[in-house]
Amino acid sequence: MGADEKAENKKEELGGKLKEGVGKLTGDEALEAQGQGDQVKSNVKQAGEKVKDIFKK
Repeated sequence: MGADEKAENKKEELGGKLKEGVGKLTGDEALEAQGQGDQVKSNVKQAGEKVKDIFKK
């Protein structure tokens, strides 16, 4: 997993957490769900990159 990809995935995960938090504070369920979705997408990408790293060795 390249450093750029790690940083991009982490940025997406943190953005998702921020959206989720703002959604909770404002009562915006759609924004909260979008934030949760962003986090899941980021975690899936990170898992995929880890699998690729395993097979590169």
